[in-house]
Amino acid sequence: MNEIEKYNKIISENNHQNQNKKTQNPKKFLFVTIDNLIANIAWRIKIEGHQVKYYVKNPDDKEVGMGFVDMIEDWKKEVDWADIIVFDDVLGQGAKAKELRDKGKLVVGGTPYTDRLEDDRNFGQEELKKLGINILPSRIFTSFEEAIQFVKENPDRYVLKPCGEAANIKGLLFIGEEKDGRDVIQVLGDYHKAWSKKIPSFQLQKWIFGVEIAVGAFFNGKSFIYPINVNFEHKKLFPGDLGPSTGEMGTSMFWSCPNKLFNMTLKKMEPKLAEEGYIGYIDLNCIVNSRGIYPLEFTSRFGYPCIFIQEEGMLSPIGDFLYGLAQGNSPNLKVKSGFQIGIRIVVPPFPFTDKETFEVKSKDSIIYFKKPTEGVHIEDVKLVNDEWVVTGTSGVVLVVCGCGQTMQQARHQAYQRIKNISIPHMYYRDDIGESWSEDSDKLHTWGYLIEQ
Repeated sequence: MNEIEKYNKIISENNHQNQNKKTQNPKKFLFVTIDNLIANIAWRIKIEGHQVKYYVKNPDDKEVGMGFVDMIEDWKKEVDWADIIVFDDVLGQGAKAKELRDKGKLVVGGTPYTDRLEDDRNFGQEELKKLGINILPSRIFTSFEEAIQFVKENPDRYVLKPCGEAANIKGLLFIGEEKDGRDVIQVLGDYHKAWSKKIPSFQLQKWIFGVEIAVGAFFNGKSFIYPINVNFEHKKLFPGDLGPSTGEMGTSMFWSCPNKLFNMTLKKMEPKLAEEGYIGYIDLNCIVNSRGIYPLEFTSRFGYPCIFIQEEGMLSPIGDFLYGLAQGNSPNLKVKSGFQIGIRIVVPPFPFTDKETFEVKSKDSIIYFKKPTEGVHIEDVKLVNDEWVVTGTSGVVLVVCGCGQTMQQARHQAYQRIKNISIPHMYYRDDIGESWSEDSDKLHTWGYLIEQ
């Protein structure tokens, strides 16, 4: 038995015996993705016993997931074949999802409105403001010179966030540290020279002290499905939240009944999401402190690697759950108690884009398992001659998960699993979930995690 067969057998046996993740009613799933972010979930749904077809738009990501799922070249030709269609992003995907949903297809995906919540940061903030939710002072700019002048006239700490498609280049997000804003002014000048054509608009948002926390839930077109998910992203490259911003280096989380944080923010969006017929997962990232809750941004889609870690914590088969969600039902979401964490394993040049470095250091590297290991989720990986191989262009390779009744137990399991994996030049953060002991004290003192 080869390595992939061994690993599939382990997952399959674990799903069947411990988590009952084998479907009793196989369906035909069609996944439509821009940058190939959701291959892991497609693969997991295939292991559960469903049929899966998978389309990738971005040519640079065509190989991601190859060998794990069945790839297709034209998703529109497969619409009639599919029982359910899953869109994994914003950036116009919501319009496609709505069109198919209006024609009677079962679809997990957004709408033009929910796409705009994420793509147009200022719009998302204004929608929150309409509901009486506190928002931080922010402003959208289309000119770097105008933004530089604004900071000079209004010196303060700011967070610089590209809007639209450029928001996907996570290394461009910059959190200012100087009280007079001079570091933000310098970065704005650098971006003006190097990125002006790729960043047509961006947001400057006032920085505020507190705990960064996200709250999210699945939505069935009419209402939220419980439990909700509370998660903590670790975006900086190095331990201790040092270095450049990345898309994500790891996430810690737990499932919860509705709490004060959820009820004061995302719950208030329920009537509008129902009006839109939104079906999928939606998340609101916030800063909280003793004075209040300040939402930062929407993620009106699956989060990455959030959805992989969430799937690790689900006892319900995710394929059956998503199918029920698309039907507009309230599928029973059974989850593990305690905590889950996921740690990203990356290789050069992550978090930067450098094709030459990637091809020399990382492309086609073999992923070696010292022994078969559970809790491993694929990102930019393909299957070649029964070997797991690094592909794509980003250098994001795996997410390794752990679960436990305490955060420390979840951390221990995940990091023990990483010891069984070897990839040339691999690196990862060794402190994911470590700040929970301090952050939880603050959050409980401020009352935001109280179930209501």
